[in-house]
Amino acid sequence: METQTTKLTGAQAVVQSLIKEGVDTIFGYPGGAIMPVYDALYDYRSDLNHILVRHEQGATHAAQGYARASGKIGVCIATSGPGATNLITGIADAQIDSTPLVCITGQVSSDLLGTDAFQETDVVGISMPVTKWNIQVTKSEDIPKAIAKAFYIAGSGRPGPVLVDITKDAQFDTLDFSYKKCRSIRSYIPTPNSDITKIKTAAKLINNAKKPYVLFGQGILIADAKDEFKNFIEKGNIPAAWTIMGLSALESNHPLNVGMLGMHGNYGPNVLTNECDVLIAVGMRFDDRVTGDLKRYAKQAKIIHLEIDPAEIDKNVKTDVAVLGNCKETLKLLTKHINSNNHKNWINQFNHYKDVENQKIHNKESNKGNDLGMSEVIKKVSELSNGQALIVTDVGQHQMIAQRDYCYKNWRSNITSGGLGTMGFALPAAFGAKMAVPEREVIAVIGDGGFQMTIQELGTIFQTKARIKILLLNNEFLGMVRQWQELFFDKRYSSTEMVNPDFQTIAKGYHIAAEKVTKREELPKAITRFLNHKESFLLEVKVKKEGNVFPMIQSGSSVSEVRLN
Repeated sequence: METQTTKLTGAQAVVQSLIKEGVDTIFGYPGGAIMPVYDALYDYRSDLNHILVRHEQGATHAAQGYARASGKIGVCIATSGPGATNLITGIADAQIDSTPLVCITGQVSSDLLGTDAFQETDVVGISMPVTKWNIQVTKSEDIPKAIAKAFYIAGSGRPGPVLVDITKDAQFDTLDFSYKKCRSIRSYIPTPNSDITKIKTAAKLINNAKKPYVLFGQGILIADAKDEFKNFIEKGNIPAAWTIMGLSALESNHPLNVGMLGMHGNYGPNVLTNECDVLIAVGMRFDDRVTGDLKRYAKQAKIIHLEIDPAEIDKNVKTDVAVLGNCKETLKLLTKHINSNNHKNWINQFNHYKDVENQKIHNKESNKGNDLGMSEVIKKVSELSNGQALIVTDVGQHQMIAQRDYCYKNWRSNITSGGLGTMGFALPAAFGAKMAVPEREVIAVIGDGGFQMTIQELGTIFQTKARIKILLLNNEFLGMVRQWQELFFDKRYSSTEMVNPDFQTIAKGYHIAAEKVTKREELPKAITRFLNHKESFLLEVKVKKEGNVFPMIQSGSSVSEVRLN
């Protein structure tokens, strides 16, 4: 039976292809080379919710927030030239954080390609290093197949961003439209087959271990392997620590959740990496912020790596057993072959280091001096929201503290920029997340530096009437850079002090309610008003100007060399 066809323009084919893929929300900004698609969107307003951002970078971050909150593929759209190049930062962020995006850009007509026409840029060449796949379409009849392939590649295996660049004449020309979802591509194997022999070898190492230790990352969230992961660690009674991208794959208060890994992670999880005898990495890639000096990283341990992407195996850390495959399946198989166990003494070592960290850092930070600390603000938000909110963090000191000190009780409750560390991420990502899960409380935690990088997206929040809570921790510095300058550059604060505007007035200009807190006694009631407000709300909290985030591992140091002050 032949597939039914309909006569459409290329622009209409773009919109129909998105609908066939189940897309309900797209983020974008119109312009000349993509105008035919926007004209087509006008007739599909009941099928597709287009969110008009205030900058194309905001479109990519919003699509990321949507994808990470929902588990679906985020979609954004922009015109050629500056519109397309403005997407690149968000695309790069999505690539390194394995976030599935389909980015559609307009391009000058095919007869003008290579002539330096108005708003022509080689976005395919520019985006090649930061996309999972990209393509330029110059014929209308190629549009459906290109978009189908884009969705399949973006969402399969290890997810990532793809880009489809469509010339203006291809958008105007007509085609006999039919749509068939892509199910496979020759030579592309998104999920490698699992080797049961390696599963059994890994299980034997775990069963014989005296000090097994799990490091878990975003792969668990991507694979939707919440139950499989919990069953695995609970059966083996294995302590587990998270990367910043793995946070909320396991509730923060789970007895086997021992905390955060990495440069500003918790004391025990870092130090005990170099004392475990079997290290089990699940859905994480041994990023340098986790490992520190690779020459002194877990040399005493047997390394087991559960990973979907073969390129990550042995890339940074040499493994003893590599278990390829989707961790939803490999964890299930591994759990069958491990023994129920008891590692009480080993787990108590993590508890000991937690006590030391609390005594030397957190207890001292509590209610110290007249200035509010970021940590006490986040802990109070966590307490009054009962750990139920979806937290979207920007990049900097507040990011580390919000991830470490908020008690995440729900699955998919942490959205942040991990590998690229993109300031300005949180505000657009927060409203993207809210579009995906409107029933959830979404809180964007932002510093005064990152806030001003995408502050114009307050306009998007106002226009969409999205209910976003914005917690602005204002220390009048680029705090993380300033901390490094204090500790390693003799307090030479070069270009890190911020002279800030009146954030309350700016928020109110966008018809968003705002409040400012400067005193500790004001904080609980202000946070309660912030959480209970029925619309978007900006709560600015003035915090200590020269506060530092500890523990800390200096760049190039071993994970054992943790600074507590």
